[in-house]
Amino acid sequence: MSEVASVVQSPSNTAGLSAQAISELNERYRPLNFEVRLHKLYTDFKPEKIMVTSSFAATSAYFLHIISRIRPEQIIFFINTGFHFPETLMYRDYLIKLYHLRVEDLKADDYQHQYSEKEKLYETDPDFCCTINKINPLEAIKPNYDIWVSSLMNWQTDHRAGLDIFEERRGIIKFNPMIDVTREERDAYIREHDLPFHPLVEGGYSSIGCTHCTVKGEGRSGRWMGKPKTECGLHL
Repeated sequence: MSEVASVVQSPSNTAGLSAQAISELNERYRPLNFEVRLHKLYTDFKPEKIMVTSSFAATSAYFLHIISRIRPEQIIFFINTGFHFPETLMYRDYLIKLYHLRVEDLKADDYQHQYSEKEKLYETDPDFCCTINKINPLEAIKPNYDIWVSSLMNWQTDHRAGLDIFEERRGIIKFNPMIDVTREERDAYIREHDLPFHPLVEGGYSSIGCTHCTVKGEGRSGRWMGKPKTECGLHL
């Protein structure tokens, strides 16, 4: 029995998969489209060990629309940094009602968050700010799960262009089912199903994060303007 077959039958140790086993998973899933990949994931692995995150940003409705139809009881983790646009929180609440989502907020330690706000780390050290308010809250729950599902697409950044469907990322197997979905395919699905965009998209925001680190712009050009930073660090 191959390592992959063994894990699929008893997938409680996915973080320990070898590079060869991850490669085999990628070969199996690569011919499938985004939606079929998700169906297969929930068949191959224990659903209760699958972690799903969403930023409820520009076009999150696409990803969440499909997730909600495949596994309505799936918990969606939203990393609430305390610095989100009010429109993002409104969009989150709207999609929760629209798709009957089960959403749980993840937040930083109160003292650390207050420190990041008082010291304006988003200006002086944005990497540290993201570590406190994004990375640490997610790291705290990762040991409870084997698979982390994200909605990354390879055309979004140079870093994401090099990602595969399955990869090991800091002690957990990352599953990127949308990684090869084109912008055109995404937009066609959104039009076909009349899905709602984040309200700031119409105002010229293509990528939406925290208020201090987001301005209008095409792609991710509006994130961390004037700094070499292009990722918050969750996906590095």
